[in-house]
Amino acid sequence: MTSAKTVGLTLSKRIVAGLVDETGVAGKLRGYPADESFDDALVEMPCEHLLEAMCEQIIAVVNGAPAEGAASEGIGLVDDQGSRDSGPATIDAVGVALPGIVRNGVVEDAPNVPQLKGVRIAAELGQMLRHHGIDAPITALNDADAVAAGLASAQGKLQQIIRVWTLGTGIGFGRYPMVDGVGEGGHTIVTLDERESYCGCGGKGHIEGIMGHRAMRLRFLDMEPEDVFEAAENGDKRCLEFKGLWHRALAAGTATSIHMSGAGKFYVTGYNVRFVDLPLLHHHIEQMTRMSPLQGFSVETRPEDVRTEVVGAAIIARQAALAATETIVEPARA
Repeated sequence: MTSAKTVGLTLSKRIVAGLVDETGVAGKLRGYPADESFDDALVEMPCEHLLEAMCEQIIAVVNGAPAEGAASEGIGLVDDQGSRDSGPATIDAVGVALPGIVRNGVVEDAPNVPQLKGVRIAAELGQMLRHHGIDAPITALNDADAVAAGLASAQGKLQQIIRVWTLGTGIGFGRYPMVDGVGEGGHTIVTLDERESYCGCGGKGHIEGIMGHRAMRLRFLDMEPEDVFEAAENGDKRCLEFKGLWHRALAAGTATSIHMSGAGKFYVTGYNVRFVDLPLLHHHIEQMTRMSPLQGFSVETRPEDVRTEVVGAAIIARQAALAATETIVEPARA
């Protein structure tokens, strides 16, 4: 007998999808491209091909197809977390986590995946899946919000506010529970310096223009980001100054959130969490939040784990599906 599960899918450098139940990821995740070294493949892929690839991964996890290739070639590094039912799974919802401004099922803007701008992602994916016999509500959301939901689930804190910075190609800021609004914290203004114009959206003074992986590569054309931070450790003046700027930018974004929404717990994760110096970050935040009611904050780093985002996308989708069901049922009770 099959039990209802939710599909979580995330799109960043790669497309990763998996089935999620009440215990977490059920089985192995699937990823496209299978070769993880092709980390720029999606940026150059036409929109229709991206949608097809997303659809294929969802269909594969629903039908119980094994992950492609050997463990070292795809998502095999994710361990099985329980046996799968034989045959297709019963799906109650699909959550799709994407970078950019994602509201009401539409990708309103996505500087780091520009071909998705304006796409009615929920409607188009839903139509494609129905052609393959999969009829489940689809919720599209920002990828950082999915990370926040996944961390809240992992910590058993689904009833508390979780805020998270994701440090990768761009900079994401997620919150759980989600709130209405744009939520593009990675584009918070942290400097008035006109020269700070490396953000992928074209705006000046943004956190992402300082901290984003793409932005750092543009700033240091002769060095990779990891080389920059290594040189800073070795005392290179230029790189030391940038390390300070990088941490002040993250501190400024965090302090802004504290001043707007209050103190609390912040997580920092993503590919470039390896560069975070927590004592230095904490020092800068303290210098920026001097009012005593705002000083009860804490910051914790977490290694990047795609399972967290997949689970978070599934959680948000399941909650949206349940809320929609309750909205439909409520008039019948009156």
